[in-house]
Amino acid sequence: MGSVFFIVLRRMRAPLITLIVIYAVSVLGLVLIPGVDASGKPAPPMSFFHAFYFVSYTASTIGFGEIPAAFSDPQRMWATATIYLSVIGWTYSILTILALFSDRGFQQALAASRFRRRVARIAEPFYLICGCGETGGLLIHALDRIDRRCVVVESDEARIVELELEDFRTDAPALVADASQPQTLLLAGLRHPWCRGVLALTNQDAANLAIAAAVRLLNPGMPLLCRAELADTVERMTGFGADYIFNPFEVFGRLLAQALHAPARYRLHRWLTGTPGTCMSTGDDPPRGRWIVCGYGRFGRSVVSWLVRGGMELTLIDPDVKAAPGFRVVAGSGIEEAVLREAGVAEAVGFVAGTDDDINNLSIAMAARRLNPELFMVVRQNQQARRELFEAYAPDLAVVPSEIVGHACLALLTTPLLPVFLRQMEQQDDEWARSLLARMRLELGDDVPESWSVRLDAVQAAAADAWLERRASLPLAALLTNPAARESRLACVPLLLRRDCGDHLVPTDSGDLRAGDEILFAGTHGARVRQQLILRNANALAYVLTGRETQSGWLWGWLLGRLGRPPAGAA
Repeated sequence: MGSVFFIVLRRMRAPLITLIVIYAVSVLGLVLIPGVDASGKPAPPMSFFHAFYFVSYTASTIGFGEIPAAFSDPQRMWATATIYLSVIGWTYSILTILALFSDRGFQQALAASRFRRRVARIAEPFYLICGCGETGGLLIHALDRIDRRCVVVESDEARIVELELEDFRTDAPALVADASQPQTLLLAGLRHPWCRGVLALTNQDAANLAIAAAVRLLNPGMPLLCRAELADTVERMTGFGADYIFNPFEVFGRLLAQALHAPARYRLHRWLTGTPGTCMSTGDDPPRGRWIVCGYGRFGRSVVSWLVRGGMELTLIDPDVKAAPGFRVVAGSGIEEAVLREAGVAEAVGFVAGTDDDINNLSIAMAARRLNPELFMVVRQNQQARRELFEAYAPDLAVVPSEIVGHACLALLTTPLLPVFLRQMEQQDDEWARSLLARMRLELGDDVPESWSVRLDAVQAAAADAWLERRASLPLAALLTNPAARESRLACVPLLLRRDCGDHLVPTDSGDLRAGDEILFAGTHGARVRQQLILRNANALAYVLTGRETQSGWLWGWLLGRLGRPPAGAA
């Protein structure tokens, strides 16, 4: 607020001096010019008090009359001059104020001041998101749906305007500024006691690297998630100690390689990281054989490296035939039919359209599929705004970098145990993944499940924690039992048990839980709500464990009614 105050003083210096001079000269003239009394005889001049009083209401165009006595003609002439001078002075001042409020620098200072106050008033956990592009926007909306607050810094004013027009359930302070500047990060709450993490999600690797450096130097213990698309940037961010670095091209390349040699693990990964509630498609798995990759940029290099690791035969299409030494490269853009035939599209099993232009990718994909309708088609989608075009084309696999990074960040922020499970899943064979996937689909259906984690402590599981204070363990089966009817099971599956920093994949239902355990579940939203009731309500926990209802009061009866089971003793 201090900067705004001093900007106003600096811009209003000349108008204020002008008004002060006009008032001083006007008062001085009235004090020096003699007046007349009621009989018309000369009278002493006005006092300073009366002169100041008269100029105050006259110069501000209020008007009141001639006091304390009628004026002489010289006084009236001086009052007339005062009126015109003061009107000029006030007009000059008002125009200067209007110009000040339309000045871009002043508006930015005012916005920064309001932003600082809003951030300072936050009294609950929030995340600092640097970059409100497609990735940042997706993450902001996802966090808002689960009532998680965030603070946003974005250099593009148009994106902030769009954000302010959104109907969010939680307040999201946003500032137009360069997030790579340390002062901007401090203003946005980098050292705020409620800040729980910083996400560097701009579209520029250099800016994300600068954010990583500032966070590690200004607040070393702050969790830091970064986006990077260049290997050199990833190495530098690692040197600064970034907790998680997401390269969307590397992530997709690794998943594509996994789909080629471990399709069940790939399907399980997609199922657990998809959008909850949507139906998971059962499309074909990527085939093994000869692949054609069109475009050898950052995305193409990553895909090629992972396809090579998977043992695939490759042909590249790129305008520069020397772009990829060691590979067969056909010169062209990929749209030309002759180029596609020379690359062997008729004999290929898979095709990757991976340039940095969405329209080109769609054109290349359509041309390739005309020549070989059986191709497994992978198409890179750079902009969310063209989603309808890609959905209409319906490739076998669409690569959307913003969604890849957004979903990865969301999984870390909301369910930290899920990435742990996914990493450990990669160490298992494909038969293990196929068996788990079959079990989950049998118990949960084909819709993408929700993932959540539970820690058995007084904060997240008060009833379970109280039980464990009296007993050594709690059966895991209790958290899988329906509190509305204990003979039925909740639609959820335990995926990971963390105990004393040790992780156990897919714990059995017959296992026991101890205080401090963390469990990762996947299931329906209804199962999650019912499980929360078991964890926090001693009556519900006692019912699923013993079958005896010990409810007391109307609240427990109301909860049972909501769950579909009448209270004990009800007709």
